[in-house]
Amino acid sequence: MFELNPRLEQDSLFIGDFKLCVVRLMNDARYPWVILIPKRQGVTEAFQLDENDQQQLNKESLYVAKQLAALVGADKMNIAALGNVVSQLHIHHVARYKSDEAWPAPVWGKGDVVPYEQAESEAVIQQLRLTFNEQLSNGDRTEV
Repeated sequence: MFELNPRLEQDSLFIGDFKLCVVRLMNDARYPWVILIPKRQGVTEAFQLDENDQQQLNKESLYVAKQLAALVGADKMNIAALGNVVSQLHIHHVARYKSDEAWPAPVWGKGDVVPYEQAESEAVIQQLRLTFNEQLSNGDRTEV
């Protein structure tokens, strides 16, 4: 049975489910930042997924990158699967701007996290659910 890593749960907010991945919003209002987590227990690397899941992960990741970039007018999309702190396979999709505080460096370790206010996070999540609606399997699901 799939279980979300506690650190990912703590640091992000539920958006919905795609066919393969849980879709979450990083709780840092400085950057439009979506995380995909394949619902496969014990997987730490994309190559550990079977071929069908690898293709589905690629499809979902490219979809998020394209939709998020268009939604927020990103100058660049950073897509990464580091796993140095949290080994559970998860893919970061961070919209970047030449004017953001970390540009051109990676966002990790730059400045202080700015958590969303509740009303702001609810609005952002609703906007992302509408944007990702084509791929969401159950956008109104409550988190478990």
